[in-house]
Amino acid sequence: MRIISGQFRGKKLIAPSNLPVRPTTDFAKTGLFNILNNYYSFEKTSVLDLYAGTGNLSFEFASRGCPAITAIDKDGACCNYMNKTAQQLGISKQLNVLQSDVLTYLKNSKTAMDIIVADPPYTETPASELVNLIFENQLLKPNGVFILEHSSEVDFSQLPHYLQTRKYGFVSFTFFE
Repeated sequence: MRIISGQFRGKKLIAPSNLPVRPTTDFAKTGLFNILNNYYSFEKTSVLDLYAGTGNLSFEFASRGCPAITAIDKDGACCNYMNKTAQQLGISKQLNVLQSDVLTYLKNSKTAMDIIVADPPYTETPASELVNLIFENQLLKPNGVFILEHSSEVDFSQLPHYLQTRKYGFVSFTFFE
């Protein structure tokens, strides 16, 4: 796992092998950020990273200059790894790591963000519930986007607020606005 662009470009992130994660591949992450580069000035963008795991996407956003990133994961070891890595990179003020169940967090959150990304376990993706909570609780700012990473075998185009799906091999990103 490496950071592909920005201040920490090329930095390899080596997470402990015992973390219960499946990090986004560099191929898929490159595709996602190529899309986002066309719509956002990262230096002015707030991000919520759900099911953050190793913080792979959070660190990529931070490297590109996002000033406010919140990473949510229920696994304590994942949160410890993200906090330790953020401290090593000197971005602890940019990256707020919270240990919480994602759905519980969304039910109680009042903070709207520019970009919300979610990379839940593929076998238990609560897509409808995520979309409903994000839009019912108005957690996206105007012109904001919710991006769901999932297996390319699944189609979420029937959900409300659907915009598009982009496939990168076995991984897809579905965008909602």
